[in-house]
Amino acid sequence: MAGSLVLLPGMMCDARLFAPQIAALSAGRAVLVPPLTGTNTIAGMAHSVLKSAPPQFALAGLSMGGIVAMEIMRHAPERVTHLALMATNPKAEDPAVSANREHQKAQVRQGHLRAVLRDEMKPNYLTDSAHKDDILDLCMTMAMDLGPEVFLNQSEALATRPDQQDNLKLVNVPSLILCGKEDRLCPLDRHVLLAQLIPGAQLEVIDGAGHLPTLEQPEATTTALRIWLDGATNAPPLPPKEIEHV
Repeated sequence: MAGSLVLLPGMMCDARLFAPQIAALSAGRAVLVPPLTGTNTIAGMAHSVLKSAPPQFALAGLSMGGIVAMEIMRHAPERVTHLALMATNPKAEDPAVSANREHQKAQVRQGHLRAVLRDEMKPNYLTDSAHKDDILDLCMTMAMDLGPEVFLNQSEALATRPDQQDNLKLVNVPSLILCGKEDRLCPLDRHVLLAQLIPGAQLEVIDGAGHLPTLEQPEATTTALRIWLDGATNAPPLPPKEIEHV
């Protein structure tokens, strides 16, 4: 059996974010989705993942999960055999975004988690598609199942996260940078930057997807992950992406 794959979900998401990939990839490898809860720092989340993960593993994170994956690469790069960063951002949080988080946290403390998610966050996640409403319903279910305490902890962790750009220059494992072409939260230029920072990284832009390509375009996302995991000896390489339009 191939080595283990650790998947790290985005803010207020759980393993259901990766349901299509778990179904497709589990036949040949152990697929683990540790929760990113119980702490209010990115470093704390990374420590929790490392504590429960096998000695070596392939690592893929989406959005906040990608930020945690970058922190894992800072602390324990020798344990990671492959790295995939999806719909994420290597920079520290912008002060304007942090200020808006404080407003959201205040609303959540007053009991308005559902309204914050419904009106301010989830509508920005997805591109228009026939499945948008179903995916939004799933996102709301995941978030409400996790609850307000997790929202507050994850918001604090994101607001205080470190800049990872210098650290990424040291990555020396097969690396995939993947994003939805219509991602408004972590736009394409952030992923071009990621691909430029990590030596030899492959950039894959998924058409017809926003911030959650694992659910919006599951087949294309799974194909890119499978090629990243298997390597060029077992699968055709992804074509190089043109980035002049960024």
